[in-house]
Order: sequence, then C-alpha cells, then structure tokens
Amino acid sequence: MRIGELSERTETSRRLLRYYEERGLIVSIRAANGYRDYDENLVDRVLQIRGLLDSGLPTRIIKQILPCLDKPRAIHFPDATPEMLATLERERDRMTERVRCLTRNRDAISEYLDAVRAYVP
Repeated sequence: MRIGELSERTETSRRLLRYYEERGLIVSIRAANGYRDYDENLVDRVLQIRGLLDSGLPTRIIKQILPCLDKPRAIHFPDATPEMLATLERERDRMTERVRCLTRNRDAISEYLDAVRAYVP
C-alpha cells in the first residue's frame, strides 16, 4: 500500500510515517517510480508504535523492543543497557497505574449509566 493509505488507516501523518522509517521503526520498499510501498502488517505495527510513543517511550527504546512484539518473538539482549531496563521498568509501572485509573473511571461511568437507566422509564 502507498503511504497515503497507511496514513489514513493508522490516522498517522505521512511526515510521521517517514520519520518512523528514518528511525528504523518501519520499512518500505521503493517502487520503480520511487514511491514507498508498505506491507499490510505495518498497519498494526504503526498502531503499536504510536501506543508505545503515547506511553512515553522514546523511539530508540521502541526500536529495541519491537522485535518482542513479532511472532515468532525475537528478543535481542545485546543493546539492553541498565538505563534502558530502568526506563522500561518506570514506563511499565506508569502504564500499570494508568490502567488502574482508566479501569476506575470506566467503572464509575458504568455505575452512573446503570443508575441513570434505572430511573429512565
């Protein structure tokens, strides 16, 4: 697929997709006319990258952990520095807290909806 389609399907700007490619997070094949051609599996990959970026991870660490998201899994340890491991632990803990908060908010909204529906004729 062309960059425009990948952009639309992932709601990611073309500029950002080019940046991901520049950083080695995604790969395209160049057609004879010079246009980028992206594999279908990159839709999920771009969404994963965006989620990891939204969670606060820098692209250099995302690049290292992306193989862990593939099937079959391919984990590379040579680049695992103490700083990287500490960053991942912090981010994991922050994500866990966000999940708790989101769950609490979801449950509160559900309770509200149940209460409102109980009074609606």
